[in-house]
This record gives sequence, structure tokens and C-alpha cells, in this order.
Amino acid sequence: MTYAKWLRLTCILTVLGLIGTAAAVIVVDPFFHYHKPLTGFPYQIDNQLSQNPGMAEHMEYDSVLLGSSMTVNFETDWFREEMGLNTLKLSYNGAYPRDVSNIMEKVDAGGGELKRVFWGIDLASYTGGTQETKYPLPAYLYNDCLADDVNYWYNKHVLLDYILKPMIEQEPTDLSSVYASEELLQGCYDREYVLAHYTVPEKNDAWFPEDMFIAGLEANLEANILPLIESHPDTQFTVFFPPYSILYWYEYVQNNQMDAVMYEYRYFMEKLLAYENVELFFFPGKEEIVCDLDLYADAGHYRQSINRYMTACFIDGTHRITADTYEEELQRMKSMIDTYDYDALWMESE
Repeated sequence: MTYAKWLRLTCILTVLGLIGTAAAVIVVDPFFHYHKPLTGFPYQIDNQLSQNPGMAEHMEYDSVLLGSSMTVNFETDWFREEMGLNTLKLSYNGAYPRDVSNIMEKVDAGGGELKRVFWGIDLASYTGGTQETKYPLPAYLYNDCLADDVNYWYNKHVLLDYILKPMIEQEPTDLSSVYASEELLQGCYDREYVLAHYTVPEKNDAWFPEDMFIAGLEANLEANILPLIESHPDTQFTVFFPPYSILYWYEYVQNNQMDAVMYEYRYFMEKLLAYENVELFFFPGKEEIVCDLDLYADAGHYRQSINRYMTACFIDGTHRITADTYEEELQRMKSMIDTYDYDALWMESE
């Protein structure tokens, strides 16, 4: 074979290989960038940053679940069985307001009817920059620019881990439990384990103003939160505050910031309760949960049974707060935190 023929053949094979690789990614589309899932393909779904936008835009659903790792252990089958809703879980670990705003843009791009939005709020993550995301986003999966899709077509990780590997293993992800962490944390839901891995915060005698968190929160309300509610007047927003453990709040106690936290909750509640299409659920004051460390894997993350309990509350209205009751709930939470015997915990862990 002459050098010219060899070069020509090499070029042809290279081009065919590039075309074939791109075609495989486009046809299977493991990140759902172009179309809904193919019937029968065993899709592996474990990448929130890369797969959420495509799911939001191309899958069929009538409600969504938004929020951080505090929401990953909800089973969307519960929403179907008990509320008749076809719910899509679009959680982002450590979600910032901009993360929620970004994914709701993709939900809107999907064009379907949106009946409900279940939205878990971690106020500690809602005071940063209005354009800040928890992790850098793969822009080519969030925009409509075809030119940068080469990052998707010729991605070894996509081809090997999301096309070839699923074809071999034939173990598709159950969408109802997608991103769940309950199984990964088995063995960690234990009082002794939690206390052994908790660093007791030192006392901080500095003074902090009551409104220290409000500037950032207000900016995010105006940029990322209220516009979502206002642009979906026919959608019911079920907004809920997760029940972190008593250890989570002890850090704020030691930092002299609990008054600021309470002010932040109050400010946020008053803003959202002004909207008719919003209902608020408040779980941080549920003492039977918050003070039972056997329900936690660390200071914040709770067992799936708590997600199940919150789902039941969304149905029967337990722990729903209104303009007439939110102040009472905040006071109950504050009293629980102020009177808790933290010293007994440290003696127990020694």
C-alpha cells in the first residue's frame, strides 16, 4: 500500500469513527440533551449537573422536586401513589438559588403543564451571589449552542460510562429513587457515629447584627426565587424547610447567630406567604426528629423515613404554616434550641 493510499484510508476511517461516535451519543443520548429516553435502553442516571437539564426539558412529568441533598431520598412513586402526580426529581447537592433558577428554565423549555413544585429550602445556601452555582456547570448542556456539543459527542466518560457500561450491566436507574443516598449511608445513621464524627464548635463571643443574612437573601429572592413563583401563577409551590439535627443548630448557638437565623426565616416566610400559589411547611421545630440523633448520618442529613414523613405532611397539612402561625412555630424552634442540654451530649461522647 502506498503512503497516499494509507493516508487516505486512515482519514476515511477516522472520519467514520468520529461520525459513528457522535451518532451513538446522539441516538442513545444518555444525558437526554436532544430527546426523551429510548424505550428499552438501560440508562444510568447519577450525574445531577449533566443529566438534570435534559431530563427537565425532555421527560414527561407534571410536577418537580427541587432542592439539595435534603431532597434526594424522596421516592417520587410516593407522589404518584398518594397525590396522583408524575413527579420528576431534579435535586442538586448543596443547591444554591441560581441552581434552582437554572433548572426551572429547562423545565419551562420543556413546555409541559406544571401542576406542583416541591421545593426544599436550605436558607444557609440562599445568601450568596445571585449568579453563583454550587458547582461549575457543563455549559454545553444548559445552552442551545450546537457548536459546543462536541464536548458531549466526543466525551470518553459519556461513551464508556453512560453508553457501553449500561449496555453491558443492564441495570437501569429507577427514576423514583434517582440520586438517593440512603443505601450509601447505611451504618452511619447512628447516634454514636454522629457524635464521634462531630467537631464541637468553640464559643465565639463576637457580636453579629440580627439582619446579617438579609442582604444576600433579599438579592436572591428578587433574582432567583420570587420570579419563579410569579411566572407560574397556576402552579402550586409546596416550599418546605428540612429538619436538620440539633447539632446543626449548635454551631449557630456557639457563633451567636441564632437570632440572625430566626430573623432570616421570618423574613423569608413573610415574603413567600404573600403569594396565593405558595404553601409553606416548617420541620426544623419538630423536636421528636431534630433531637433524635439515631435518625441522622451527620449534623444535617436524615433517614429516608423523614422524607416519607414529610410527604405525608404535604398531603394532610401537618406542619403547614400560615401568616397566623409562623411566629409561633419559630418561637417553638428557638425555645427547643435554647433549652437543649448540649453538655449531656459531649459527656456521652467522651
